[in-house]
Order: sequence, then C-alpha cells, then structure tokens
Amino acid sequence: MNTRFRIVGGARLQGEVKVSGAKNSALKLMAAALLATGKTTIRNVPEIADIAIMAELLTRLGCTVIRGDDWVTIDVPEVPGHRADYDLVRKMRASINVLGPLVARIGQAEVALPGGDAIGSRGLDFHIKGLESLGAQAHNEHGYVIASAPNGLIGAEITLDFPSVGATENILTAAVLAKGITTIDNAAREPDLVDLGEFLISMGAKIEGLGTPKLIIHGVAALHPTDHTTIADRIVAGTWAFAAVMTSGDITIHGARPQDLELPLEKLASAGAIITATDDGIRVRIDGRPQSIDVSTLPYPGFPTDLQPMVISLNAIANGDAIVTENVFEGRF
Repeated sequence: MNTRFRIVGGARLQGEVKVSGAKNSALKLMAAALLATGKTTIRNVPEIADIAIMAELLTRLGCTVIRGDDWVTIDVPEVPGHRADYDLVRKMRASINVLGPLVARIGQAEVALPGGDAIGSRGLDFHIKGLESLGAQAHNEHGYVIASAPNGLIGAEITLDFPSVGATENILTAAVLAKGITTIDNAAREPDLVDLGEFLISMGAKIEGLGTPKLIIHGVAALHPTDHTTIADRIVAGTWAFAAVMTSGDITIHGARPQDLELPLEKLASAGAIITATDDGIRVRIDGRPQSIDVSTLPYPGFPTDLQPMVISLNAIANGDAIVTENVFEGRF
C-alpha cells in the first residue's frame, strides 16, 4: 500500500526533537559484527528499513539477529556464510560493508554489486584495490564482487586516491585481522568512520589515528563481541537545524553533536541563525528571513553533501543570491 504525506506549510517550526542514531554508522557496525563469534549488541539504532535489510542479510549469512526498540543483538556463528545475494544487496548500498569482514574472518566473500541510493558513479575500485593490497584476490564477475584470501591477509601501506568512506571502512575492517601493520593514507575522517573504529577497538582491535587522514592498524589474531552505542545522526540533526532557519523557527535538537556539524552550523550562523549549546545538544533559532549562503560540498570535515539539498531549499527563500557547488557526487543536482 502506498503511503502519502500531506504537508501544510507556512508555519514556524518550534519545539524539541531527539535525534536518532546514525544510520550510516549503525549499518556498518552491524556488518562489522561478523568479525567476532558470539553476541554483539548495538544500541541507539534507528528504526528504518535499511536496518531491517541488513538484519536479513546477516540472518542469511547464518547469524541470529534480535531487534528491540532501539537496539539489535547479532549472534555470529563460528563460520558464517560468505555469499550476499543480489535480491537484498540491490536494496541497500551499505550491504557492501560485509565484504571486508568476511574476507578477513573466513577468507572468502561473494557480494552482489550494491544498489540503494544511486547518486553518482560511486564505483568499487577503491574497495577492490584495497583488499588486493592486503593480499586478497578480488574481481567483479557476473554482477558480484568475489574476493578470497585462503592464507589470510597481510598488512600493507595503502594510499587512497580519494577519501572514500566505504573503501576506508572495508579496508579497515579487513586489516584488523591481517598479519602485521596496515596504514591507510588519505583515509576518510567522517564521524561515522570514527564510530566504527571505536567499535572495533572495543572488540579488541588496535587502531591509531581515528579522525585523521592516516590510520594505522596493528592486526590481531581474533576479536571478541562487544556492546556499543551508536553516535547520533549528524545529517538528521543538520536537517532539523536547517528546518529551523528556513521557517524562522526555534528548535532544540537533543542528541546533536555540534563537533560533528561545525561547518554547517557556521553557515547557518552566517545566514543569521542564533545557535547555542544545551546540556545534550543544540538550540537553533532565527528571527526573520535568513540570508543566502554559498556552499561547496567536500568530504568531512568539509560541508556534507547530504545537507546540500537543504542548502538549496534555504537559499530558495533567503535574501540575496548564492552559489552551491557539488564536489562529491556529480549526479546529486
């Protein structure tokens, strides 16, 4: 059955909201749970369709997945399955994140080429090259990424041509069980990537440099299950912040982490917003019509591409002219 929303605009948004856990973090943590036998619990998990898809994917790989209101427990078998089929992977791009953990854990993986939010080219070359640098054999065949490392992975020095979040995640989750030391230069620095790194450290991984362009991973023989709370979703928090400014509103955003939104909040301040920290988040308010803002999207800590549509919406009703430049996904406009 189709669901429709009827939106009656023209109102000033004011009040309080609580930000959910970060989708882009929770999905990657669920995939990384494959790295250890036993029960891993992830908390502050958003109740969205992508989480259900990842839970089904892990179930087909032999895991037992139990979901609560805002948590998920994943019981990983000694030898999980190695094939992620197209009927699930096509629905969600984050499914590719099982690739690194499976190759590291059981020495083989067959993962269908992903679907999901088809924005730009977003190829998997960086993922494959990274795994090959660690000693795996990897290639595309009949719509699947097929990778194997029957003798295990070996640490390597890897430099990414672009700070791809997905490639950094797959290389990182593979390298934690590789023999020796792996370095990733020009690594992604997104808060979700840092959250993944901290999750892996809580499982026993040895990782240095989280939040910097250079990661150093000392491989370990095995990891153990963990209990971890996902960070708040910075894109959801940023969306609420922009909504407050676009409607001349006043919104307190509980759970928002201002350190993850420094540039967007600076831009909103230049548009005329008054932004203050609260005990557990931020308050965003503005009197009158905002001023237009110029924005160029870039990988973190630059302006996030996922907030670019909100910038355009704000500029459509703001005073003055502005230029918005998309540098991350060429098909986003």
